[in-house]
Amino acid sequence: MLKNVQIEECYISIIIPAYNEEKRLLRTLNKICAYFSQQDFICEIIVVDDGSTDNTSQVIRNFALSNNHVVVLTNEQNSGKGYSVRKGMLSAKGKYVFFTDADLSTPIEEIEKCLPYLTHDYDVVIGSRSMPESNILIHQPWYREKMGKIFNVIVNAVLLKGIVDTQCGFKGFRREIVEKVFSRCSIDGFSFDVEVLYLSRKFNFKIKEIPIRWENSALSKVNPIKDSLQMFKDLFRIKIKDLKGYYR
Repeated sequence: MLKNVQIEECYISIIIPAYNEEKRLLRTLNKICAYFSQQDFICEIIVVDDGSTDNTSQVIRNFALSNNHVVVLTNEQNSGKGYSVRKGMLSAKGKYVFFTDADLSTPIEEIEKCLPYLTHDYDVVIGSRSMPESNILIHQPWYREKMGKIFNVIVNAVLLKGIVDTQCGFKGFRREIVEKVFSRCSIDGFSFDVEVLYLSRKFNFKIKEIPIRWENSALSKVNPIKDSLQMFKDLFRIKIKDLKGYYR
């Protein structure tokens, strides 16, 4: 068991959005807890159940009964990954706040690469699967990798120059950045990462992209057609909202 979370002393918060994750979540929580039990700082783990229709909610609550550093938040209905991450991030108490995927595609140990940047010169650190030094243990299907590369080319052209991989689900922030950025976000779907990074840059926060270890999960919730089309639409929504002054 990790150290008890004392809000005023919490050093790291980990946000995990979860939708119908009864098969993967317990393994992820055990891995994260095992890692942090070896550290000398206090952390909290916030799991946001996004209106799951399987036993995800029960799995989380049973785990939290014997792990008092685990916080459970619940959406009354399925509201999207972006909505769930935003809810968790704005509830976090840690000095440094990370979100990661329920399948733990990026090993929790990769946080050790991020902290030196956050504790010194950078406000935001994002994992990248597309840098030369990235270590991809299990690749996505070829069509998803291709679509991801096309998406990032468009992101660079329309919104964010110089970021190689906006969609890796492993990102960390200084606590003071979270409120200013996430409180202004409104995209609830999978393209929420782009909005978060766009606002981080708009407010002149320093972003560091680093290569990470990553492995694909066969149980991905992303619909390659429906979700991809919505993500492309969202890019232009972000641009239009900024032009209209929504992000002030």
